[in-house]
Amino acid sequence: MLWSDLTTMLASAAGNPLLEVTTIIIGTFILEDAATLLAAMQVASGAVSLPVALGALYAGIILGDLGLYGLGRLSARHPWAQRLVPRARRDIGQDWVTQRLIWVVLVSRFTPGLRLPTYTSCGFLRVSFWRFALAAMVATLAWTTLLFFVSLKLGALMLHYLGPYRWVGMAVLLVVLILAGRMAARWQTQRMGKDGE
Repeated sequence: MLWSDLTTMLASAAGNPLLEVTTIIIGTFILEDAATLLAAMQVASGAVSLPVALGALYAGIILGDLGLYGLGRLSARHPWAQRLVPRARRDIGQDWVTQRLIWVVLVSRFTPGLRLPTYTSCGFLRVSFWRFALAAMVATLAWTTLLFFVSLKLGALMLHYLGPYRWVGMAVLLVVLILAGRMAARWQTQRMGKDGE
């Protein structure tokens, strides 16, 4: 449902860069990898320009990341959250995350399902906003650019070979992407378990 609605919105916004940007940014708040794949398909079909699509993707994803950080920061002010995680534990967590911030953000960006808990935890632990923002921008530029250009190339191939069925190919690509992310997360969890032994 969301996929087709977003596709329809983006198709109807064609030719109006402000509407295209707004639609892509809204799409990143709903499901950012799908929005990236969809934007790439629209660029491949000539409906959206490359600078508009990439710029909107970067803006939407980074705004979402900063929003998650902000939610974590706000939750740290609530008394129940302060009781849940004592000050000494927060200090230990803050030190650990601060020392590994770039890697923590990169791993969470490349692994589906980790972004929400990781970014809100960074806010909760009061990791430096500016360091977090910089790490989130670097991770977004790396992941989104990679996913976008792979999707763009595949989108052009699917447009050529699958024609009207290209959306089925993109849906399959999205499922493969999600499954690969889950396998990577499971592998990382198993690896961390072995390291802790």
